[in-house]
Amino acid sequence: MDAAGYPPMQGSGSASASSSCRAADYSAAWDAARQQKRQRCQESSSNDQVGSSTENKSLEASGPELKFEYGKQEEEDYYFEDDDYGCYDNEEEDGSEYELDPVDYNQLLADKFDHLDLPPGVEATVPWLQKVERDVPGKFKSMSEIEEEIAKKYNFFKQFDTVEDFSDHHYAKASVGKARKEWAKRIQHEWSLLEKDLPALIYVRVSENRMDLLRAVMIGPQGTPYHDGLFFFDAQFPASYPATPPVVYYHSGGLRLNPNLYACGKVCLSLLGTWQGHSCEKWNPAQSTMLQVLISIQALVLNEKPYFNEPGYERYANSPEGLWSALDYNDTTFQYSCRTMLYSLRRPPQHFEDLVAGHFRECGRAILAACKYYIEGHEVGSKVPEEDENKKESQDGEGGSSSSSMALTQQNKPALRTNRNASFKPNLEVLFEELLMEFNVKGADTAKFRAQKLKNQQVAA
Repeated sequence: MDAAGYPPMQGSGSASASSSCRAADYSAAWDAARQQKRQRCQESSSNDQVGSSTENKSLEASGPELKFEYGKQEEEDYYFEDDDYGCYDNEEEDGSEYELDPVDYNQLLADKFDHLDLPPGVEATVPWLQKVERDVPGKFKSMSEIEEEIAKKYNFFKQFDTVEDFSDHHYAKASVGKARKEWAKRIQHEWSLLEKDLPALIYVRVSENRMDLLRAVMIGPQGTPYHDGLFFFDAQFPASYPATPPVVYYHSGGLRLNPNLYACGKVCLSLLGTWQGHSCEKWNPAQSTMLQVLISIQALVLNEKPYFNEPGYERYANSPEGLWSALDYNDTTFQYSCRTMLYSLRRPPQHFEDLVAGHFRECGRAILAACKYYIEGHEVGSKVPEEDENKKESQDGEGGSSSSSMALTQQNKPALRTNRNASFKPNLEVLFEELLMEFNVKGADTAKFRAQKLKNQQVAA
C-alpha cells in the first residue's frame, strides 16, 4: 500500500508514460490550443495518480466522446491532476485568446457524464462530478407575505376561544385540587356567558386542561389615556367558586398606570373583595359573574380621568387644582401605556401573539399620530384630527382659498397646555422612536413618520 492507501502500481514507468499519453488525448479532445501552449511534465510518481482500482473500468477517450465501462478489471485513473504548475509555459502565443483554467476543465469533464447512470458511490469520490447546492428562490417569505399573514391571523382571531394550556399563566402553578361537579358546571356556564355576551374590545381565552384558568385582554377605549393600548389580566376560579370571587392578576410590567392597578399586579376592585364597597358593589355568589368583573374593569378602571379613582380624590373633581392634577396624571399614564405597548410587543402573552401583532399593525399609525399631537402640547386623550391628504393637496393648489382654510383650521384648534411637566416632551419623544421601530417591524403604516424623521436628520446634518 502507498501513502494514499491504494495498492502498489505495477510497472511504474510504463504507467507514468501511459498516464501522460491519456492526459494529452483528453486535452486534444476538447481544446487543441491547450496542447500547443502547455508542455506536460513527463515525470510523476505513482502517488500522483489517484483513483486507480483493479475492480473499476477505465475512462476511454475517443475523439470528443468519453465512455464509462464498468466491470472490466483494469488499472486506470478516474481523473488526473497536475501538481507542478511550473511545467506550463505562461507566455501567451500569437492567436491564442483563451487559456482554460482547471475549474473550466473539470466542468467540461463533468458535462460528459450528465446523461450517464453511474454506479452508486462513484460521484462522491470524484470532485468534478459533485454538484453544488444553491439557494432555492422563494425559500424565505417576503415582507409583503409576512404582513399579509399577520393581517389574516388578526382578522380571524376570535373574541372567545379555548386553548390547551397556559404555561405562562400567573396562576399556572397554583392548583385548585380535585374539581367538584357543581364547580365544573358553573365554570362552563361562565364560558357560555363570555362567548355570547363579551363586549367589544375584550378578548378571552380559557383552558381546556385547566378549567380554573382564564386570560383576558382589553383594548384601551378612545378618549382616555389608555386608548389603543393592550392590557392583560390573568384570572383563576378558586375551588370555593362561586361562593368566593375569582382572583385576578394584572400584567403591569412593573408600572402603576391606574390607582386600581398596582405595579405588583393587584387589581383593586370591590367586586373582587380587594377593596371595601357598598353591599351592592360586592360579590354575590348567586348573581355575580366573570363577565361582570371584566366589564367593571373596562368601564370603571380604564376611564377618561383615572386620577379620581383614588379614594378621596373625587371631592376635587370640580376644582381647578383637581383638574390640573388629573391632566398631569393622564400625561404619566399615557407614557406608561406606551411602555406597556412595547412590553407586549416584545413579550406577547401566550395565545395572544396574533392579536398583539395584528392590533399594533392596524393601530400603529394612529398611536404615533397621537404621540406627535401630544408632544405639540395638546391634552392626552383629546381627539387627534385625521389628516386628509387629498384635501391638503387640493388646498395647496388653490392659493388664496388655502390661506383662508388654514386660518379657519387654526381657529378650531384646541388651546395648548401650559406649565406642563418639562420631562413629558423628551420622554414621549424617546417612546415615539421606540414605537416607530416596533410598529414598522409589524408592518404598520409608518411611511409618513419615517419620511419626516429622515427630513429632520438631513436638516440637522
